[in-house]
Parts: sequence; C-alpha cells; structure tokens
Amino acid sequence: MAAISAFCRTNSLRFHLDGARLFNALVETGDSPESVGAWFDSISICLSKGLGAPVGSLLIGNSDFIKQARRIRKVMGGGMRQAGYLAAAGIFALDHHVDRLKDDHRRARELAEALSSCAFIESVLPVSTNIVIAKMAPDKTTAWLTEALQKEGILTVGMNAATMRFVTHLDFTDAMLEKTITVLKQLA
Repeated sequence: MAAISAFCRTNSLRFHLDGARLFNALVETGDSPESVGAWFDSISICLSKGLGAPVGSLLIGNSDFIKQARRIRKVMGGGMRQAGYLAAAGIFALDHHVDRLKDDHRRARELAEALSSCAFIESVLPVSTNIVIAKMAPDKTTAWLTEALQKEGILTVGMNAATMRFVTHLDFTDAMLEKTITVLKQLA
C-alpha cells in the first residue's frame, strides 16, 4: 500500500481505501489507523460489519473532499434527520468493538481447522481475519452442506456450487462455534 500510495502521489492520482473491514486488518497486523490512513486521500469505514453497529459508515478525507461528498449526497437525495442515535451506536462500536475483533478471527481460525478435517471439504484458504473460504470436495455441493447445516439451525449460503464462505462476527459466540464444529464432525 505504501508503494501504491507513493506512485499515486508522484502521478497526481487520488488513492481511496474501501475500508469495510479495515479494523479487522488492523487488529491482525497491529498497525495503527493513523499510519495506514496516511497513505490514502480518502477512506470509507463500515461500522456495521465486524464492529456491530446497526448501520452506518464513515467517509474520511480533506475538507474539500468531504464538502464535495456532502454536495453529491444531497443531490442524490441522501441524508438523514435525527441521526444522533445511529451516530451514538457508531461511536459505541468504535469504542468497544475494535479490540474484540480478535475473538472473531480466533473463531474463524478454529472453524477453518474443523472444516479442514472434514472429508466433504477439499481445501480451506488461509484465514487472516474473520472470513473462512472452503472448497467442497468434488462429490459434494454447497447446497448439500447448506441444507445439512440448516437442519441443525446453522444458516449458511454458498458462494457458488463448490465454494462456501463463512464469516464470524459479533453475534457469533463460542457456544455457536462449538455447535457448528460438532455438527461438521457429525457430517464428516
């Protein structure tokens, strides 16, 4: 990212970060938001994914950029009155849910380990944050796994017929992880 940032600055290009899961990356790398943020001209941060706010995102940039973004939002009909409650939820998420993202990542690694030992899984991509991607064995489909898990109250959706995507999050507890692992072992 530093090299791309330098290239952009040298060539008068703007560099934007879609930071939907920025804090997931930061808790893994140990980098500070300020050090990573310095590389970009603008950043969007989603508060409702791993951070657990009910809705909301932030747009960060210099004052001219933010002024233009507000104008475009208004032209497009965007805006919301009485947004203080949602802003409070976003502030709470930033204050209380960033450090706990490590729990999501730990659960994802444990889920990936369990999936790796299942005969119906061909491979699992390396897990860096809270997302687990598993490729089904040739004789099984994601529809089969989705249906089998749903019978046990575990809801999933396949990315396609051969690839499953699991995402751990604020509302996915250790008890839910243990149940999922138990069910996966029973299916194997």
